[in-house]
Amino acid sequence: MTSPVKHPTITVGEFFTRHSEALQLKPLTETGVGFGRTILEPTINRPGLALCGFFAYFADKRIQVLGSAELAYLNSITVEEVSRRVAELCSHPIPCIVVARELQVPPALLEAARMHEIAVFLSPMVTMRFINAATLALEFDFAPRKSEYGSMVDIQGMGVLIRGSSGIGKSEVGLGLIERGCSLVADDITHFRVLDGRELMGTASELGRGHMEIRGLGVINVTAVFGVSALRIEKRLDLVVTLKDWQEIESIDRTGLEQEYYEILGFYIPHVTIPVRPGRDLARLVEVAAMDQKLKSLGYNSAVEFNDRLMSAMQKKKDR
Repeated sequence: MTSPVKHPTITVGEFFTRHSEALQLKPLTETGVGFGRTILEPTINRPGLALCGFFAYFADKRIQVLGSAELAYLNSITVEEVSRRVAELCSHPIPCIVVARELQVPPALLEAARMHEIAVFLSPMVTMRFINAATLALEFDFAPRKSEYGSMVDIQGMGVLIRGSSGIGKSEVGLGLIERGCSLVADDITHFRVLDGRELMGTASELGRGHMEIRGLGVINVTAVFGVSALRIEKRLDLVVTLKDWQEIESIDRTGLEQEYYEILGFYIPHVTIPVRPGRDLARLVEVAAMDQKLKSLGYNSAVEFNDRLMSAMQKKKDR
């Protein structure tokens, strides 16, 4: 089972709460004013052209950052003109305004911001450094997200999601892998986000991180039992393993030539189905599946190699 894809949105208040320390933000308007406004794009805009009166391509969905150039321009025009320009800027539905380098903020700007209930922040960071840091923070906040029912384990550098119906033994397999030196990423539910549009990163919820629910034992603290090396905060997803009751599988691929894939957020991840039957060492099988997938990612496919050897032997026999 999977949860619906979450389309992230973030308010100015959430942005301030999450990143004010890293970005060194200090509110210049009353705390809470404009915090309910929504940031619609994970990028930053410098409104130099807008302050000059050109709004044809004004990116009003982004955080507006004023640096030395913008403040120098405002200081070069009359007070009346400054009031008119900043009032026109604040009349647009911008999320908030950040003044970098702790530059002196024109009183007219604060007055216009209060009138339109727009938050204004001050940061001592150099303008471009602030823009780079804020962009990275926003990309993290806006990354597409989705949750999958399953446990995720780091197996010798391979991030593996273990799926299956309730009670099939996902947590027990994860526990067995941790005993072999692997690291737990998430138990029961794994949250995924897209990193830089290139890969899927899995993690656990903050509340349940580092804990596992084992039927008959209850909830255990993984780091307390196995040490800090048994926990991984976040890991790239490389393989999906589905545990399925032996009797529910119509046909079993005995060669491994056909590669299956599992789709998450538009990414197609290699997928294998392992039949569950009494007496099978599932933890060992999942570990071997991860190591085999690691070899495939390096260009070596055991099934293809064996098939080529078999076809070669059959051809030699035919030629005799």
